[in-house]
Amino acid sequence: MNKSTLALAVAVGVLAQQAGAAGFIEDSKATLGLRNFYINTDNRDGTGANKNEEWGQGFDLRFISGYTQGTVGFGIDAIGLLGVKLDSGGGTNGATSTSYGGTVFPSKSNGEAVDNFSSLGLTAKAKISQTELKLGTLQPKNPVIVTNDGRLLPQTWQGGQITSGEIKDLTLVGGQVEHVKGRNSSNEEQLSIGGANARVANSNKFIYAGGDYKITKDLTAQYYYGNLEDFYKQHFLGLVHNWAIGPGVLKSDLRYFNSSDDGKNGTDSNYYSSGNYTGLRNGRGEVSNNLYSGLFLYTVAGHTFGGGYQVSNGSSDFPWLNQGDGSSNYTITDMQIQKFGRAGEKTWQVRYSYDFAKVGVPGLTAGAVYLRGDDIDTVGTNGQQAASGASEWERDFTLAYVVPEGPLKNVGFMWKNATWRTDLPNTRSQDENRLILSYSIPLL
Repeated sequence: MNKSTLALAVAVGVLAQQAGAAGFIEDSKATLGLRNFYINTDNRDGTGANKNEEWGQGFDLRFISGYTQGTVGFGIDAIGLLGVKLDSGGGTNGATSTSYGGTVFPSKSNGEAVDNFSSLGLTAKAKISQTELKLGTLQPKNPVIVTNDGRLLPQTWQGGQITSGEIKDLTLVGGQVEHVKGRNSSNEEQLSIGGANARVANSNKFIYAGGDYKITKDLTAQYYYGNLEDFYKQHFLGLVHNWAIGPGVLKSDLRYFNSSDDGKNGTDSNYYSSGNYTGLRNGRGEVSNNLYSGLFLYTVAGHTFGGGYQVSNGSSDFPWLNQGDGSSNYTITDMQIQKFGRAGEKTWQVRYSYDFAKVGVPGLTAGAVYLRGDDIDTVGTNGQQAASGASEWERDFTLAYVVPEGPLKNVGFMWKNATWRTDLPNTRSQDENRLILSYSIPLL
């Protein structure tokens, strides 16, 4: 039994003695989230499957308890996830010999998608004043660890986290995660990064800490630190400002990441990051990356206009927790298909979105973003340069509608369309469509 499992068992035992206390039941909530998810990816040029396609129904049952009374309040949360296959199969589900599953579902040994997959997560929690401790299943979201929820079921992590708001205008958070369940898996996996041999090179220790400080009501400063043992250390600095200009508001979002190697990443090729290291197979080497970005959005009368720029300096790609089965990071270029964080890559983007409530159609929104990344250099399997000054671009379009009233209130419809093109060698461009129907039913 690992440390986090033992701590969870002890906490649940303490809670069981106090579960009848006032506040635990009265403040509890339970919801059932329903998500019908279809994805179709068209792989252009090259060899292999030309199409990846899956369709499923997801069920996300959550129970969030209140706290028992007293100086220390105790509670427990639970999350039950179930994904049911509606259409998929070997050859169209996106599974490969090195992946943990297909695009949406885990895969059998023959590559075919399973009929269903499920998981259960429990989280014991305790609260003193404005400080909260959680042990068990977590879904953290901060600049150095981001939970992915871009498919049928969300990603979950196992570990512990403490959050404190004792100091006015300052929120502090710290934690450690040991395992992850991917968005297409029922199994707990250890942690790794892009480029590493995740079947051999992995870690069961990622620690993180940091905080957000509201300097004024419109200006927030951030600092976070993350360390994946034997892979990388990462520092993050951020500044977010909202400025009322004329009839609208300008939001400025500045971010900086400094990432360096840790432990075996500097000596063992199985732990190497993807990147641009001439003389090393596929350009893989130790983590060394500085990423700068700025995103500026102006919102007025339902319209949001914006643009941004990002530079990924260093010999390695930007590192983040990535088992190769789908993940998210806290960059302004984390898009539907690509991340735009390759070694040396410089990316600009433009955005536009509109809220149709301003013209009498509440619940209807639409948005588009275009990104282009240049100055990409890559190294081939022979250790020699494969691409010099290559580029990539992506265009994403989203149309969403949430029924605002009536018998179908809160039913959501979404269409996400993306196009990605690149001149990188041995890389296939893609078109992708996602259709999502969702609904949340309150049970308590």
